[in-house]
Amino acid sequence: MYQLLANRSFLRLLMAVNLLGAIYGYIWYLPQLQLTKARFWLFVPDSPTAILFFTFVLIAFLGKKHWPLMEALAFVCLVKYGIWAVGMNIFLMIDQKMILLTSVMLLLSHGFMALEGILYAPFYRFRISHFMIAAVWVLHNDVIDYLFGQMPIYMGLERYLPYIGYATFWLSVFVLWLVYRKSIRKNRFKLELY
Repeated sequence: MYQLLANRSFLRLLMAVNLLGAIYGYIWYLPQLQLTKARFWLFVPDSPTAILFFTFVLIAFLGKKHWPLMEALAFVCLVKYGIWAVGMNIFLMIDQKMILLTSVMLLLSHGFMALEGILYAPFYRFRISHFMIAAVWVLHNDVIDYLFGQMPIYMGLERYLPYIGYATFWLSVFVLWLVYRKSIRKNRFKLELY
């Protein structure tokens, strides 16, 4: 499997798919961005930004280079926002008591987001300083989302916001622990791309 992940043709395909996914994601967020003050724009489209970070990582890989800060941001954000969106869409369908096609599509696409972040972990080469920047990014984003009211809009789930915010904080902590174990600690599993 790791041989496929390192294959240059596969990397090009993955880069194109992620770039298109990021563009689609930003378009998806346009209605919410129109209701958002400009100072919060950077922190609203979480998933497209995570995908964009990973697109930059793939571009660097194709150039036979590493971009450690982007690798840290991509890994943390792909896993965090991938898992978050999967959980939120499952929660939404349970709350609505029906299967929603949009939620299923979001569930699958965000599940793949988290999976690609984890699968490429052996190839990342970032240090603790990059990890700390990524940690500040996601925790700051949690503050912006839940203290300043900029979280993604999920119609009907607003009444659960304190619980969603609390769960999101602990999801961030879990993801940071996971990323640390897979990318920073000594004796971790490493692979070379080229």
